[in-house]
Amino acid sequence: MKNWKLVSGILSIVLAAFVFFQSMASGFYDSVSNGDGTGMASGAIVGLLLIAGGIVSIVTKKSTTKGGNIALIVLYGIAALIGFFASGSYSDLQVWGGWCLICAVIAVISLVKNNKNNKSKVEEKEV
Repeated sequence: MKNWKLVSGILSIVLAAFVFFQSMASGFYDSVSNGDGTGMASGAIVGLLLIAGGIVSIVTKKSTTKGGNIALIVLYGIAALIGFFASGSYSDLQVWGGWCLICAVIAVISLVKNNKNNKSKVEEKEV
């Protein structure tokens, strides 16, 4: 999971640049075509959450505690929800929401795996 956290963190930060660029283009398109205008704001929020999730992922890659994984689940989970349900005319935001959902699911797997490993270490110490 250490390698995954590093790779997903770097990819999330890089992808955030694309999300910001596309959300600005979507905002421009909405202003020209009198659209609903939610794509730009939603894209900006998802971009910020991607950057935050990427930083947390990189920082907590060697951590065996629950806090980092819970933070990743919350950050990527909120970004996925916004990506899926508030995309407006910015339909690519659903793709980035899918990436966030994948990262959130893997953070859940990491949380469960670390929890099992910590329990087995405690049982070994008691014996």
